[in-house]
Parts: sequence; structure tokens; C-alpha cells
Amino acid sequence: MTDEISYQPTETFPIVARGTIRFFRRMSRATIGTFRGVGQRVLFLRDIRRALREPQTYLPLVIPQMRAIGVDSVPLAIMVAAFIGGVISIQIRYQMFQGIQLSIVGLSVRQIVILETGPLLTGLVLAGRVGAKMTAEIGTMRVTEQIDALETLAYDPVAYLVVPRIIASIVMLPILVVFADVFGVLAGMMAAVLVADVQMSQFMEGVKLGFDNFQVTYSLIKATLFGAAIAYLCTYEGYHTSAGAEGVGKATAKAVVISSIWILVLDALTALLLAPYLQG
Repeated sequence: MTDEISYQPTETFPIVARGTIRFFRRMSRATIGTFRGVGQRVLFLRDIRRALREPQTYLPLVIPQMRAIGVDSVPLAIMVAAFIGGVISIQIRYQMFQGIQLSIVGLSVRQIVILETGPLLTGLVLAGRVGAKMTAEIGTMRVTEQIDALETLAYDPVAYLVVPRIIASIVMLPILVVFADVFGVLAGMMAAVLVADVQMSQFMEGVKLGFDNFQVTYSLIKATLFGAAIAYLCTYEGYHTSAGAEGVGKATAKAVVISSIWILVLDALTALLLAPYLQG
């Protein structure tokens, strides 16, 4: 009897109770949808682990994906990092109080670029450029039944489409972050020397002050996590795209938003867990 009441149309209930019933039914659908989405992503992760057993399928495709994801993104990553590094340098110089040593500009630029803006902005930019491309490519193959054709030809679609992109992202994003860190600091130095009244020797003194190798390792750990998150989330959305061009568009937009949010979440978690080791 309870089941029958719960599935009755809302309009059949008294008017006074309809608002409450609608609220709880929406909450129920949202909760079920959330758990369903988590379960589907866990199963997709299981499929990826299974697909790793077929290196003959995905290894030949890793290099082309590394070029598409990494090499083609180098100019964009460098440009974003350079502008950010230059702006940070100028802002710090002109916000300083009188009497503070100018070497603090180099120290601040190094810390902000390497520890935060370098990996974070590179990850966000790549989520928009590479993540959207991944989702659109795989989603188009899904709606045009090319994935079904791969299964007919005895290819594992996950090993053929997903695994090469994940490996390439995990490998190439740290390399892009290295470029971003280097050019961000160099751009900060050029801006400080050419625009502000900071000498190169003062800037370099600040860059060397308190430097520790773990700062670079910290940046690369972030980059690796961001690369894995972008590839995993975007390939999932593309692989489970609904039919039609509209479905591909929705999946692409959803993938960029979700991957960007998870980049911010991973950035916060990494800082929470590893920031204490950056002291000294």
C-alpha cells in the first residue's frame, strides 16, 4: 500500500500536501541520481583497469595523444603563465610598503607561480581546451555508432579511446607545468626589471631565497592529479554521451565544468595535505 501511494501522481494528493510531496520526490530523484552517477564512474574506472591489460591496443596511440594534448598546448600554457607571472610581479612591486627589500618580489613570484598559479591555471586552461576536445571526439564517435563498430571488430573501446588519453594527460600535463613555471618566473623577472625599479640581481636573490626541491615536486604532483582528473572525467562524459548533436554539446559543457571543479577540489586537498612540508 505504501509503494502505491508513493508512486501516485502528485496531482491526486490534497492541494495542501502537494508542495511537500514534490519537494521530497525531487530530493529523492536527486539522491538516486547522485549515487547512480558515482556508481557509473566507479564501473568506468573498473573498465579502465581491465583495458590496461591490452597494451597492444593503446600503446601505439599514446604518442599521437601526447602530441595532441601536450605539444599542441605548449604555446597556450606558456602565454597564460607569462602574462600571469608578469602581472603578479608588477602588482607585488607596487603594493609593497616603503623600506621592504625588493628581493621579496622575486620570492613572491616564485612561490605564487610554482606552488599555485602555474599548475592551477594550466590545469584549468587544459580542461577547456583538451578536455572539451576529448569529450567531443569520443561523444561524436558514440552518437555516430563508431564505438559500436569498434566492439564489432573485437576492439575494446576503452583501451582504444580512453586509456591512451589518460596516459598522455598524466605524462604531458607535468611537462606543460614545468614550461609554465619557468616562463611564469621569467616573465615576472622581465616585468619587474623593465616596468618596475627592481634590478635583476635583486629579483634573482629573491628567487633563490629559501628554495627547496620539494616545491617543484609539489607543483608536479598537482599537475599529475589534474591531468588524471581531466582525462578521466572528460572521457567518461564523452563515452556516455546521449544520442544527437545536442547530447554531445551538453556532455562537452558538463565535462569542462565538472573537471574544472575537481581541479579546484584537488588543488585544495593537495594544499591541505602537503603544504606543511613546504615550510623551511
